Amino acid sequence: MEKAFKLEFNSKKTGSLYLNNCGCSQTEPLHSFGPASKPHFLIHYVISGKGYFRFRNKEYHIEKGHGFLIEPDELAFYQADEKDPWSYIWVGFDGSEAQSVLANMGLSGNHPIFTCNESSALYDVVKDMMEHNTVGMANELRRDGLLGIFLSIIASSESVLIREDKDKDKGNTYVQKAIDFIQNNYYNPIKVTDVADYVCVNRSYLYTLFQNITGLSPQQFLTTYRITKAKELLEATRYSIESIALTCGYSDSQVFTKAFHQTCGVTPSQYRKDRKSESTPEQLREVENLMADFVGQK
Repeated sequence: MEKAFKLEFNSKKTGSLYLNNCGCSQTEPLHSFGPASKPHFLIHYVISGKGYFRFRNKEYHIEKGHGFLIEPDELAFYQADEKDPWSYIWVGFDGSEAQSVLANMGLSGNHPIFTCNESSALYDVVKDMMEHNTVGMANELRRDGLLGIFLSIIASSESVLIREDKDKDKGNTYVQKAIDFIQNNYYNPIKVTDVADYVCVNRSYLYTLFQNITGLSPQQFLTTYRITKAKELLEATRYSIESIALTCGYSDSQVFTKAFHQTCGVTPSQYRKDRKSESTPEQLREVENLMADFVGQK
């Protein structure tokens, strides 16, 4: 048995991130749920007591200050401890951006457990959701806004993820975001500081992460990617050297020529002449393979 208070909201709602339900529960010893699934994301956070959570053939022991994520349409089972049953709050939510928001927090079905030392703040947010439970745009906007606050409290808490490879996974996330930024902006005059600012880490830390994970510095990766794209254009088009330089993020064709020569050992013009009869950009494939290997390690 359990003493629970639960509120359900509009299940047919659409949007980037919205609340489906929320509640709080004080359970009896050995009270359990499942194995069962829900059609939306669920986060439970334990206010007191302890229990265990079983998901994807793994079992996690959960106690005060811990929380767990259940992904949509996946079977989960959780049970209160016999001697110290838990009390918890929960939010159910969905939206087109829900999964990416959770991924950026480091939470997923493979890594569903977190800690948070802001019990009072999380409880107050859920309490506020439940107090604004009536139909109306004002309350709906408030509840969805409170969902964002709930997730931000978890995201900003220290030691959010409970797993041995936490630091490695966080580093992988930063590097992947940096690579995505470079791929999407190499043709702009971006610098490594722009990449670091986008990822929200300092330049020296980004350098260390890149070296550890890709074997290259951020500047080397950016330059290699630009030169690789330039080689592709040199082989496949008749664009001028100046146009190719601009297309690949170099505002000065002389700077581009120098970088190209340092990377390839020849000037862009000589490369085009030497590769006139070839059409396969081998170095591009090497860079793409590097990125594919990196993504595969995530």
